[in-house]
Amino acid sequence: MTTEHGDDAGERPLIAHLLELRMRLLRGLTGLALVLLALLPLANRLYAWLAQPLLAKLPKGGQLIATQVAAPFFAPMKLAFFAALMVAMPWLLYQLWAFVAPGLYRREKRLALPLLTSALALFYAGCAFAYFLVLPMVFGFLARVTPDGVAMMTDISAYLDFVLVLFLAFGLAFELPVALVILALLGWVTPAQLREARGYAIVGIFIVAAILTPPDVVSQLMLAIPMCLLYEAGILAARLVAPRPGRDGATA
Repeated sequence: MTTEHGDDAGERPLIAHLLELRMRLLRGLTGLALVLLALLPLANRLYAWLAQPLLAKLPKGGQLIATQVAAPFFAPMKLAFFAALMVAMPWLLYQLWAFVAPGLYRREKRLALPLLTSALALFYAGCAFAYFLVLPMVFGFLARVTPDGVAMMTDISAYLDFVLVLFLAFGLAFELPVALVILALLGWVTPAQLREARGYAIVGIFIVAAILTPPDVVSQLMLAIPMCLLYEAGILAARLVAPRPGRDGATA
């Protein structure tokens, strides 16, 4: 009887955590579903807004085309889901934070919340940078190099995939300062090591930019240059939060 009672006592915290996790997942998915339902009637408008960087650079009479029968329906729906995910991301991260925060120490809470906020803001900034600066320059370059006699008319599904990949690439690339801060907090690197590795980092950044972006010089430079600046910002941020052995030793 005592053993069974002990097993029950040990299982209760696990069951409580699983119930809490289920509740947080349900709340997160419910919020995402509500945002999606609100955006579905605006799916076509969202796609028209997303297509503006390309349509503005097409010759007179140029337009997007649908080469698949169901593309006019599925492409806007896919965009609406992506937009809903972006809008609901703060709510989803809050549910994650509410589940994880009780198990963190006070110092970890003080650091984790600013990091999450910064990561979200930088991801949004990367997507905005891609839409307002990168896409117009890329499509302007492609329109100029299109051979005579070739009509630049892109399929709506292919265009959506192209833009979403760019959004993801720039959004993740803008997370570089947060990644450097986390590495510094873990003690895996120091600000001095980051400064010494600057040359290798720049080479790696240009390689990553060449892999993530379309095969044109404009988009590669538009990703590599901000990443180099963000690397420098990451070094400055790492200096503020990195553990300082000298200070710890003096305190001890």
